[in-house]
Amino acid sequence: MRSPKILLAAHNMRPKKQLGQNFLTEPTTAEMIVSRSGILPEDVVLEIGAGLGALTIPVARTVKKVYAVEKDRQILKILKTQLLANNLSNVVLMGENILKIDIQALAENISRKIVVMGNLPYNISSQVLVQLITSRSVVCRAVLMFQKELAQRITAYPGCKEYGRLTVMLRYCSDIKKLADVKAALFFPKPKVDSEVLEFRFKSSPEISAHDEIFLFKVIKAGFGNRRKTLKNALAASPLNIDSKTAAQLLQRSDIDPDRRAETLSVAEFVTLSNTLSEAKVD
Repeated sequence: MRSPKILLAAHNMRPKKQLGQNFLTEPTTAEMIVSRSGILPEDVVLEIGAGLGALTIPVARTVKKVYAVEKDRQILKILKTQLLANNLSNVVLMGENILKIDIQALAENISRKIVVMGNLPYNISSQVLVQLITSRSVVCRAVLMFQKELAQRITAYPGCKEYGRLTVMLRYCSDIKKLADVKAALFFPKPKVDSEVLEFRFKSSPEISAHDEIFLFKVIKAGFGNRRKTLKNALAASPLNIDSKTAAQLLQRSDIDPDRRAETLSVAEFVTLSNTLSEAKVD
């Protein structure tokens, strides 16, 4: 594959900062990601942010089919020529915003679970992860690249300042593993920070299940909505219909000190709290 800088210049184009465009320049890095992802010849991959095809091409050479999503229609035209030049006919190009794609319907249409891959722009990374959580019944796993700061938040443990709402939601429904570091110098244009590749293996069922998963996510959001407050006060200040006295009582019933803060709770403790609040008819 030709360098992104040369490809873009040949089409009188520049990377669009507003779309978070940073193109991988080193083919061996893309091949390393594909190798560590463990994708198989029978897999169907949904690629988010296909760009100029740095990852699309080695993925397409490995799997049965690739649905390559790229919002930038101008970039999509270049990608099409790159696929033709590499004699790849198993890639379906989708000029769409990934957040508007019905992943459930896509998977049901091909009658199998899919693998999601991609280099996520920082400005939509959290939204995409929430989208995958809600679509995980049809997504067996995801291999995604993030800016290092976000990757560290995702992989944080209770008690760390990086530990937050997204961390708890992801750990509830998936096993997370770091696959690789990718230096900023391997992108054009060069971003300010390095990146990390993470793998998410979605669980068929959580170790400790919430009675109501949607409500669990509301409780997690409530806890972190005012993260400097104690849990009893954070819950009372949230949209949940509960005052601080009742919150303290229900926290104690869950064997959680009301004066703890959200970032100290394990996933299991959030599930226990959610179930207790649910049984008490808090909404």
